[in-house]
Amino acid sequence: MSGADPRVRAVLKLAPVIPVFTPESVEDAVQVARALFNGGLPVIEVTLRTPVAMDAIAAMVEAVPDAVVGAGTVLTAAQMEQVKQAGGRFAVSPGVTARLYAAARDTDLPFLPGVATSSELMAGLEHGLDTFKFFPAVQAGGTAMLSAWNGPFGDVRFCPTGGISAQTARDFLHLPNVLCVGGSWLTTRALLQARDWAGIEQLARASAALVG
Repeated sequence: MSGADPRVRAVLKLAPVIPVFTPESVEDAVQVARALFNGGLPVIEVTLRTPVAMDAIAAMVEAVPDAVVGAGTVLTAAQMEQVKQAGGRFAVSPGVTARLYAAARDTDLPFLPGVATSSELMAGLEHGLDTFKFFPAVQAGGTAMLSAWNGPFGDVRFCPTGGISAQTARDFLHLPNVLCVGGSWLTTRALLQARDWAGIEQLARASAALVG
């Protein structure tokens, strides 16, 4: 696995939590980026689940250049290229296909593919990767599954995402094969509708203080 992209782990080691953010407007996305970054969370995953997502990534990159903004819910090769053009620094997928692996190589974009089974993990290893998103983390076995994987896949590292809360994040971060966790609790719909940027920053500070 010496050929794995070192940029992926470098990104995941920047903070214990990667906020998973679904933007509804470009203007609010900029405010969210500033709040998260000021709160100590420099890595932000913007899901491609809304029409404004690509524009939001570009605006966040421009407004907070020191933040590491990437895209989540990347499903196609075309999206991979669009993320790169928007200035995204990494791509995350809920699952993965051979075409998506190829697209990541072609665009030279650090890629965190989602896996939920040992077979999917082994396929990723065959593609030369050594770091994965474990998704959906809680539904796919949670900390027990990750602990079991640490035996046969001791060199692999994970960012579990899906169903993790501020209360359970530390359980995952204590595992030796977990570099960070992904979570949507920092940018809930209620916080975004209230445009509570101070509240988001406060949650970010608490999350940044979590240690494995």
